Amino acid sequence: MSDSKLQLSRALKSRHIFMLSLGGVIGTGLFMGAGVTINQGGPAGAVLAYLVAGLLMYLVMVCLGELSVQMPVSGSFQAHATRFIGPATGFMIGWVYWMSWASTVGLEFTAAGMLMTRWFPEVPIWIWSGFFVVVLFSLNALATRAFGEAEYWFAGIKVAAILAFIIVGVLVIFGGIHLNDGAPAPGLDNLVGDSLFPNGLSAVFAVMMTVVYAFQGCEIMGVAAGETDQPEKSIPRAVRNVVFRVLIFYVLAVLVLAAIIPWQKAGLVESPFVQVFDMVGIPYAADLMNFVILTAILSVGNSGLYASTRILWAMSRTGMAPRGLSKLSARGVPLYALLISLAFALLSLLTSVVAADTLFMVLMAVSGMAGTVTWIVIAYAQYRFRREHMAKGGSVKDLKYAAPLFPLIPLACIAICCSLFVFLAMDPTQRPSLYWGFGFIAACYLAYYVLKRKRPQLAAEAVPSVG
Repeated sequence: MSDSKLQLSRALKSRHIFMLSLGGVIGTGLFMGAGVTINQGGPAGAVLAYLVAGLLMYLVMVCLGELSVQMPVSGSFQAHATRFIGPATGFMIGWVYWMSWASTVGLEFTAAGMLMTRWFPEVPIWIWSGFFVVVLFSLNALATRAFGEAEYWFAGIKVAAILAFIIVGVLVIFGGIHLNDGAPAPGLDNLVGDSLFPNGLSAVFAVMMTVVYAFQGCEIMGVAAGETDQPEKSIPRAVRNVVFRVLIFYVLAVLVLAAIIPWQKAGLVESPFVQVFDMVGIPYAADLMNFVILTAILSVGNSGLYASTRILWAMSRTGMAPRGLSKLSARGVPLYALLISLAFALLSLLTSVVAADTLFMVLMAVSGMAGTVTWIVIAYAQYRFRREHMAKGGSVKDLKYAAPLFPLIPLACIAICCSLFVFLAMDPTQRPSLYWGFGFIAACYLAYYVLKRKRPQLAAEAVPSVG
């Protein structure tokens, strides 16, 4: 079989990579979660939490950007971890990340079906879920370019909705648009005074993990690097644009929400975005936002199915997953890896019904931790890569893209991520996720060493070369 038959096509353009990263971050964490964050952390606490999470996202993106330009392979940080940390860690993070996204995709199908009942209450949820399974499978199976175009428009709708909301919100704050109940323009009254940190600074730390979850998904940029036509140009551009635009979108949107809605009333019943649109009497506000949230959910499902498929395909090529999954379709799509990822997504969906208190809980616990563990691995792999590069006589000038302030950035990223686990341990309701999450990670390491005993050549096969 020719080498071209074993390689993914480089069909993603710069605009696809940018919107893929942007869309992976802007989702239900903002549209549904921002109100809860304001309610629990207060206006200033919510803004502070999003700023810290945005800083962490920047640290991750520049580390991943350096690695992805140097090694633009599908599998991304899984291959980077294998090469610069060790095959055992590459094996672990690959399976943790795959399982996390595949489980998340399953939940998106149900969530999308539930949203459709607003317009079609007589149609069972499972029918809509099945419909969206077919849609997302088709988008991922047709060709990489089809996936990229779909995600481009999914993300575009979300961005347009946020921009429209910010404009409307600013007009409401300063009296350009009047509220339905005739109340005066809120101005900045809800943002100042005793309501800045109504529940104390400890509440800010409590919501920090939730906010960080909202930003996880930016690392999909690296997964797509192996299918990017000019990674040395598109990836640095995506890093620069995504981080600052996401921060602007998130922080401005949260500021507008906190200025209009008193923190006591934010996020208690419905999306705060719907609340604001209803307060100013915009026709069909709930239906418009329902459509935007549906788009956000399909975007997450689309990206998650793509990411899990590429990670599984990359591992299959190095013997860390069954070799048969490395086969590509005539369109250059890893169809077998896609089918397995989709099957696991549907299995996780089934466990939410038949094993909600056992297996499903474990899947969700691992999924919740996977993003933060992935960020730690990305930062440490970049640290090890740069140290190796310099030890061999290289310089920063040799790199097509280099993360600044080395080694401060990777070490700061690792430290902040580890502190999040401390916050989890301090919260009794979230503490069990640490047990299940770290337990699964330990099981992955154990599985690697058992597999290595049966196949001593596994470690050598798994280590990719550096471009």
